[in-house]
Amino acid sequence: MTPTRRDFVALLLGAPLAYACRGGGGDRGRTPPSALLDTGMTRGHTAVRDAATPPVVTAWRQARVVVIGAGIAGLTAAWELRRQGVTDVVVLELCDVAGGTARGGATDVTAYPWGAHYVVAPQPAQTDMIALLGEMGAIEGHDATGALIIDEALRCREPEERVFYRGRWYEGLYLDAGSTAEDRRQLAGFKREIDQWAAWHDASGARAFAIPTRASSPAPEVRALDQVSFAAWLDARKLTSERLRWLADYACRDDYGLLAADTSAWAGLFYFAARQRAAGAAPQSVVTWPDGNHALVRHLATGAAIETGVAVHDVREVAGGVEVVATGPQGPLGIRAAAAVVAVPGFVADRIVESRRGGPPAPKGDYGAWCVANVHLRDRPRERSRGSAPPAWDNVFRDSPSLGYVSATHQAGRDRGATVWTWYYPFPGDAAATRKQLAGAGAAEWTEVVMTDLERAHPGVRALVEHVEIAFWGHGMIRPRVGAVWGRRPPDLDTAARVQIAHTDRSSLALFEEAFDHGLAAARAIVGQLA
Repeated sequence: MTPTRRDFVALLLGAPLAYACRGGGGDRGRTPPSALLDTGMTRGHTAVRDAATPPVVTAWRQARVVVIGAGIAGLTAAWELRRQGVTDVVVLELCDVAGGTARGGATDVTAYPWGAHYVVAPQPAQTDMIALLGEMGAIEGHDATGALIIDEALRCREPEERVFYRGRWYEGLYLDAGSTAEDRRQLAGFKREIDQWAAWHDASGARAFAIPTRASSPAPEVRALDQVSFAAWLDARKLTSERLRWLADYACRDDYGLLAADTSAWAGLFYFAARQRAAGAAPQSVVTWPDGNHALVRHLATGAAIETGVAVHDVREVAGGVEVVATGPQGPLGIRAAAAVVAVPGFVADRIVESRRGGPPAPKGDYGAWCVANVHLRDRPRERSRGSAPPAWDNVFRDSPSLGYVSATHQAGRDRGATVWTWYYPFPGDAAATRKQLAGAGAAEWTEVVMTDLERAHPGVRALVEHVEIAFWGHGMIRPRVGAVWGRRPPDLDTAARVQIAHTDRSSLALFEEAFDHGLAAARAIVGQLA
């Protein structure tokens, strides 16, 4: 049964806001036109999960390498194979567009993201990431310390972020206004802890927390952090300030779709320490585009032979190579190749890769659900709060379960006129229960939640909204719960295997840099075989 709009608002935002939500006439009660984006979840259930048996293939095609999945890991593998001279590569993608949760959209007003919307400026050791950004023309040079100088158009324009609290916007995420001496003492103590971990190296010179995580130290004292929650780690150090704990929860919700109480302390500290080059250093700058990481998708996909709408049913090693059985828009298809990269979540790989069916069960990951909405406005609402921080790229609501919104036109310096706001809502709880609880909700119900949430800070926003697009990512991202980062980490890649697995499942962190690293590793293993 489809929930009423008020019930749906109460479920996601709480009863007080649902009570304030009117369903009558006038702009205050108007729900703008809306539509749901197809994220491929239903298609995946029908074509892969619920498929009885693989189709019978009567004609086979040949390719040098097959890549299954056109998300970041799969596109990276195809990009690296092309860079290494392997050109006969076909990429198969279930959805009608490439990019996975890093896809984007565009109108005459602006491009905009559908998911991940930034990367952290790489540090000197991240040579592959530097090479990618260099190809894209994003690097201007190096400063006196050797740090990269990112193209000014891609460095997040100031102000980068602000937080809405009790009728006013405040610059930054940590709420200084009204903080006590004890709040400030604890914040300083937390920063000292981060500085210590940013400076920590093991006997081999590896940092405790590095990007990508493959470069992080495996020392016992570092791995032990994965056995406790971030909240418990803070408790043990008597870091209990409400303002600091809100920041910790926000960081975990923002990158992981979890609360600090459920997040591995390793992952919680990684969020802060991995972005610092050294103790006392400012965090690395954010690199972003109007359509977020879809700009990276476009570059990685350039020159790739991508076939969309293809459901892969079976991937198996055979004498001399691999065979892939799939169903495309024209019916069953089969491809024989020297090797394959399977760049899909583990629960999909368990179904389609022959060597993973019937064998020892692979470590099970925890996948979080997300809702993303793109709100198309013909103009900006007036901000009436005197003394508030000005509009920023990232606009956060402190007392909301959502993360607020990012402005697609902020980078271009367009603070007035038409724009697109991308609104994010993570579901920290059990994803399966979330999907069941939200079943039946349509675009109108979701849009009412988005509008009610935006009205916290922008009471007149409904009158300015032309339409809203909604995406529900039911299996949106792997999450680093306690014990996940090191306790469920799969073994190192078997570089001799003809079927290589490349996905952020391998590190339990759904970050661009992780998907990129896994795609590179899989491609390089195959290049080694082909050589």
